[in-house]
Amino acid sequence: MIEEQKNDAVRSDVDFEALEVIEQRLLWLSTRMIDHANRRGNTEIKVGGHQASCASMATIMTSLWFAHIGGDDKVAVKPHGSPLYHSIKYLTGELDGSYLTTLRTLGGLQAYPSRTKDPDVSDFSTGSVGLGAVAPLFSAATRRYVDDHFSQQPQARFIAIAGDAELDEGNVWEAIADPSLQGLGNVMLIVDLNRQSLDRIIPGIQAQRLMSFFRDAGWHVVEAKYGTKLNALFAQPNGEAVRDHIDAMTNEEYQSLFAYTGAELRSRFLANAEPDVGRAIADIADDELASVVQNLGGHDLRVLVDAYRQCDAVTDRPSVVFAYTIKGWGLPIVGDPMNHSALMSSAQIDALRTEIGLTSATEWDRFTDESAAAAICSRVGEEVNNEPTPPRPLLKVPDASNARHGPKVSTQEAFGRTLVALGRDEALAQRLVTVSPDVSVSTSLGGWINAHGVYAATERHDYFEQDQVLKWKPSPQGQHIELGISEMNLFLLLGQLGLSHDHHGEMLIPIGTVYDPFVLRGLDALIYSLYNGSRFIVAGTPAGVTLASEGGAHQSSITPSVGLELPGIIQTEPTYARALDWLLLEGVRRLSDPEGSSLYLRLSTRSIDQSPFDAAADRIGVTQIRSDVLAGGYRLVQAGEGEPLIIAASGPIMPEVLAAIDLLIDEGVAPVVIDVTSLNLLYRGWVDALSDAAATSTVPTHAGHLGSLIRPGERATPIVTVHDAASHSMAWLGSVFGQQVVPIGVDRFGESGTINELYGEFGFLPHQIMTAGLIAIDGD
Repeated sequence: MIEEQKNDAVRSDVDFEALEVIEQRLLWLSTRMIDHANRRGNTEIKVGGHQASCASMATIMTSLWFAHIGGDDKVAVKPHGSPLYHSIKYLTGELDGSYLTTLRTLGGLQAYPSRTKDPDVSDFSTGSVGLGAVAPLFSAATRRYVDDHFSQQPQARFIAIAGDAELDEGNVWEAIADPSLQGLGNVMLIVDLNRQSLDRIIPGIQAQRLMSFFRDAGWHVVEAKYGTKLNALFAQPNGEAVRDHIDAMTNEEYQSLFAYTGAELRSRFLANAEPDVGRAIADIADDELASVVQNLGGHDLRVLVDAYRQCDAVTDRPSVVFAYTIKGWGLPIVGDPMNHSALMSSAQIDALRTEIGLTSATEWDRFTDESAAAAICSRVGEEVNNEPTPPRPLLKVPDASNARHGPKVSTQEAFGRTLVALGRDEALAQRLVTVSPDVSVSTSLGGWINAHGVYAATERHDYFEQDQVLKWKPSPQGQHIELGISEMNLFLLLGQLGLSHDHHGEMLIPIGTVYDPFVLRGLDALIYSLYNGSRFIVAGTPAGVTLASEGGAHQSSITPSVGLELPGIIQTEPTYARALDWLLLEGVRRLSDPEGSSLYLRLSTRSIDQSPFDAAADRIGVTQIRSDVLAGGYRLVQAGEGEPLIIAASGPIMPEVLAAIDLLIDEGVAPVVIDVTSLNLLYRGWVDALSDAAATSTVPTHAGHLGSLIRPGERATPIVTVHDAASHSMAWLGSVFGQQVVPIGVDRFGESGTINELYGEFGFLPHQIMTAGLIAIDGD
């Protein structure tokens, strides 16, 4: 526990009386914002909000913002504390008062902090619990990397506020245990230990287990359990009996005491207590007893400021503060086990307004200029409030990397070679950083690692240097970050590396690799990173049942749909090496484009003949085919004379498609083959055309790039789609112009076998594709 004698010296620079005034105003504003949001009317469903959760963190956020953090510190706020955060930004002058009545409205303040939707959030979005809790840890790792590769940035601390129930999320423990995130002494996690989740009060033993987990992971742990008054009581005669009595209580029993004051509180507190407990509190008046017995460390400004400063003193490892709080603190709903989303009544709101000294006319006011609270708010606003982030620097990216590929190559191998070639570009090389969850070699990053090294905060000796083809020598100069096997960590780190320009003043080009089926394991973190506005590139490889011998557990099928449907990222699936090269470099360029996005490459380890692409490039022209590839697809094979048919396909099944062409020609069919490089871009082009037409109340005159791939005279032609993925991911192509479609894809779990065997199981063999084409033509 925190020693009282030490406290007086380190607290002398803080005006705690003024902070208590600010704390009360923040409690009021956050409570009233939620109340107003739920009484606007004209809502079909409950608006929601968390008055009790805001109350449990009012002291934490007051002490943090107004007595601790500085201008370059980054803070992730517990999702349910959003109204408290906006209240702080209002009192410090960053947020206009008109926003306070817009909580949970379109164009107003979001339900949870959002750096892409809110006007005053620039550090971290939160909302999907567990992710925001560790985002500052990954941001701190990014700052360490930036400091080692560029000029030193200003000193900064990376802080998260999380609820104790939030620590049930497994991704939290994946993050704190990862070796690449160790030694980050500028990280502090504050746990709002209110011991209450949505549906229950958490058992008391859980807090000690959590602390043990953090200690075992190498973290510095501070327990802010009791407040100044209780600590003072413990130091008095019989005081230890009081401590033992409270420690022995269950969470449920102790929390129930917050509903009482005076003589009733005394009676309940002393039930089953040793006689020394009664003696210890005998001289405390009934009207003062509650302020002592209910004096938790998480609601004591002095205790919390001291806890934060203890964390600052530990610089060799991350710190965590367990701040004991109570949901609904300072409100009439305090201690109610079902108060998580409870709303105070109008009468309770009126009473609280009066108690704080406000009226209906002044309830939204800032502090008067002459008050000490106003002076503190002004100072904090000048030091901490966000400044507009300058745009990302526009990167000069070549059209092609000039990587050399053999006559037969896989897209995964081409990816590795293209990345090595890109690393020779002096303007880009320093900004490139790769990340992998223990699959770097098996996703073709070996060449990059040999050229640019593995990153570690300190130099490490490589005992196998003389015996290994792969040069695995970690150092602060390395440009590959190797994580443990955690796809959540991969996407969280990519997300923070992709925000490096915004947070750390230097733009990075983050490129991650992951086995394609396990994109789904990290999906929540991927969505979170995109929602934050991050920009990065991820290669999912190998993909599909083409990874034949590995079996159904490693054969992805629905990942193209994920990439197709997620905002902020472009899904691509190149078939040939040159197309991969162009798409990857265009993806790098788009990272800095104001209207840009992230990139998802779905790749394969199957080597295929590159000559069909070369023939198409000769026929179409390199400039045009590159433009087509980057727009979503190109015509790989032109129709001859015969019954018209369109085959749309992607990726490593293309040799089977081309073999089926010869069979179809023998049947009098003249197929066109469209190599779809990005379903995502084709779909968006079509939808944008529909949106443009709707906006002008006109009939759509085009379908984006798809309109040039399926030409006017071909729009009644049947289509066969062939995709090593769920068949629906490409089947929508027929709906654009109302064409008959026969989709071939992977609509059940795969199994081990050869490529030929698996292709036969799912209809990818040439004669099966031919049969599908004839069925499409016949319409049967």
